[in-house]
Amino acid sequence: MRKNLFVLFILLSFILPSAAFANDPSVTITKAEREMAENITAKQLSDYLHFIASDAMGGRNTPSQGLDITAEFLAFNLRKWGFKPAGDNGTFFQKMMIVGGKVDTSGLKMSVGGDALTSGDDFLHISGSGSGSGGLVFGGNGWMVKSKGIDALKGVDVAGKVVVLHNSGFNFRRFGPPKGIDRSDLTGEKGTDWADPMTYLKSKEAKGIILVASQQMQSQWSRVKRFLSGGRSRVKGMSDSDSGESLPILLINQSTGTKLFNGETSDINSASAFAMNKQVEFSAIKKQTETPTQNVVAIWEGSDPKLKEEMVAIGAHYDHVGGSCRGVSKTDKICNGADDDGSGTTAVLAIAEALAKTQKRPKRSILFVWHAGEEKGLWGAQYFNKYPTVNIKNVVAQLNIDMIGRSKKSGDTNPRNKDLSGPNEVYVIGSEMMSSKLGEITKGTNESYMNMKYNYKYDDPKDTNRFFFRSDHFMYAQNGIPIAFWFTGVHEDYHGAGDHADKIDYQKMEKIARTIFLTTWKLAELKERPAVDKKLPPELTRR
Repeated sequence: MRKNLFVLFILLSFILPSAAFANDPSVTITKAEREMAENITAKQLSDYLHFIASDAMGGRNTPSQGLDITAEFLAFNLRKWGFKPAGDNGTFFQKMMIVGGKVDTSGLKMSVGGDALTSGDDFLHISGSGSGSGGLVFGGNGWMVKSKGIDALKGVDVAGKVVVLHNSGFNFRRFGPPKGIDRSDLTGEKGTDWADPMTYLKSKEAKGIILVASQQMQSQWSRVKRFLSGGRSRVKGMSDSDSGESLPILLINQSTGTKLFNGETSDINSASAFAMNKQVEFSAIKKQTETPTQNVVAIWEGSDPKLKEEMVAIGAHYDHVGGSCRGVSKTDKICNGADDDGSGTTAVLAIAEALAKTQKRPKRSILFVWHAGEEKGLWGAQYFNKYPTVNIKNVVAQLNIDMIGRSKKSGDTNPRNKDLSGPNEVYVIGSEMMSSKLGEITKGTNESYMNMKYNYKYDDPKDTNRFFFRSDHFMYAQNGIPIAFWFTGVHEDYHGAGDHADKIDYQKMEKIARTIFLTTWKLAELKERPAVDKKLPPELTRR
């Protein structure tokens, strides 16, 4: 018996160290680091979020007074905690000018072949400003892609004419590739090797664009009409406005489209462009306005004399959609955006407060950016990456938090909640796409700390939800900065009036925020910045 025990002892002395080594995590969390993370609490998150997502903020549209008040609230706390302003002119704000305005509806007119069309019923104004009269040209989908032998305007002169487009891939913000054209086909120089309809028609000196409504647009005509009534806006100084106002785009319903092609030798399904035998006259003059808004930018300076020049960036978008969302009623007129993205906004603020309470500083600096205008097309993140207020080449990684406040409850059969993550689960997107080291730190920190279920299903380049493109991290990835994005999933109140602060799972939010805090800390403590050792899949390089 004693001999057998001795043999067993000898065997275990070899086996156990090997087993321990095999399970040894890539990241070790110290007792002191755990205590730092514990400064983030569910109550703190709840208190901040109930203010940020209150009715008083009006839904934090970009631009709006509610968004400005939220920005001042963030800056007030950052100043109190001793953060370094990193915006414009020694402030916490990076100013952006929003250029917008509405078309004067009394002067919005359109006629085809001498027959006047009714604004709102027969046609809608989408964007652009201008007026004119002249011949019509059918331009197919309007695209040009040399690598695919596609030239929708081949054989016709569109100079001084209005071009009718069909199935152009337009989504009210931009022209997305239509059926048959993949984003990976859009290689080379825009305007030379490929061109979307707006770029191509402007280069050909067209006067305007008429879109024939798709079946989907037609089925939601009333909703589209309400959406367009708010006017169109853009950020001054961005690429889409550098060349001046875009061509006027007018949307006609399908019935009007059918009348438009009556008497033509070809129809709307023609594969080739052709000059039409009708004349058009239109007027869509927009009254332009300029309204300031801002990103909120701050730095927690690192302790290492050299490494503090480098920065780990952490961010969220603090805007929402104001009063334009599903479920708005007489009793609930505001889209509060508690989860989207009040949860991320609050988590980043709590992480900043936890840093301010630490007894020591990390080696690298931590860059905090709360982005405006994410809901309008990643405006703030795009602007910050084009006009950074810091040396953006020194940003070693960007951690993005967008919608981390909801959990799928047991027994929930609502189809709108089918992809909502569980109480101990969070989707992590992009952490391993560009940098092996970032992926290792992200995963290892979680495994050594809360060990939440990290779900990587949306890392699939062919994800039909396209979540990789739909939040601020995308602009950093396009700038060559490795990213990680935390997200708990869409739900029944996504972009709905019911996205209230009392529906948030604050215990889950606490776990995620603490874990991201420690991930940030571990990245800031690395001897070498995370190497960018992978290329993004081609499908993820262009929105």
